[in-house]
Amino acid sequence: MKVLVTGGSGFLGSHVAEQLTREGHSVRALVRKSSNRTFLSTLAGIEFAEGSVENRASVEQAMKGVDAVVHSAGLVKARSEAEFFACNTEGTANLLNAAIAHAPNLKRFVHISSLEACGPSFDGKPVAVDQQKPVTAYGRSKLAAEKECTSRKDKLPIIVLRPGAIYGPRDVEIFEAFRAVRRRQYPVIGDGKMLACYIYGPDCAAACIKAIEATVASGSIYFVDDGKPLSMAHAMGEILPDAVGRKPFVRFGVPLAVLKVASAGVEAYGKLRGKAVMLTREKVTMLSHHWVCDSASARADLRWKPEVTFREGARLTATWYEDNGWL
Repeated sequence: MKVLVTGGSGFLGSHVAEQLTREGHSVRALVRKSSNRTFLSTLAGIEFAEGSVENRASVEQAMKGVDAVVHSAGLVKARSEAEFFACNTEGTANLLNAAIAHAPNLKRFVHISSLEACGPSFDGKPVAVDQQKPVTAYGRSKLAAEKECTSRKDKLPIIVLRPGAIYGPRDVEIFEAFRAVRRRQYPVIGDGKMLACYIYGPDCAAACIKAIEATVASGSIYFVDDGKPLSMAHAMGEILPDAVGRKPFVRFGVPLAVLKVASAGVEAYGKLRGKAVMLTREKVTMLSHHWVCDSASARADLRWKPEVTFREGARLTATWYEDNGWL
């Protein structure tokens, strides 16, 4: 089977490509000219299609002759909401239209969305699959991308996956929390009672691949997590320090009010320099809520199950960071 993987040079996409090639499939990775291809180039059965999801011509060319698509490309930080939508939403529409036009026998189009598309849990309980209350520009762009997918469910065999917080080897986002722990800081916000669902990168990649083979209705939407929501204080303040082997000097979270002021400054700096920044006022709002989902239907329908708990995954991730000179 030949699978088009978007975002292959990124974190999740690299794990999807790795597992697909390990299973004997061939992978066509859609990558930008500037993308780091070092890891992907080590994989057998890999070919590169230069371009981006925003470029219709490159997407149409990349789509020809593939049997399935795993669409994991997307921006997690951007200079504006319009930039989020240009990549995450319009880029998804480009891929869908290219699949309809150039891959008439496509077995599956797996779209990687996010728990942020449906928004937070306001009571600490798992959100409903039909909730549509995103609180960030990123979440709004991912929800709009989901709607692009479901509007074409009668033309393409589509599955939408909504992972919780993905982490693991090669991840540059959660790395900042590990680095803070290495400095004996306490990477917790407020009282740390906010709950979140996590999923180890290779486990999430395995769900993506299972989705290709699953016999389910087109347009189905599934949450993906390891099944055990954790408080921020427990995950970031206890498990991460244990994984890194460094206890924080003090144990009190950064007050939300302080973080909001800091985020305004970071946003202003980003606008001044024309750079995308991760810490925004919307991001602070996001971090003040619970993010809880239930992946029971994914386990049943996709015949998938996560293999790694957050405690084990944090240890494996810390070891990878250390072995590769990140920590």
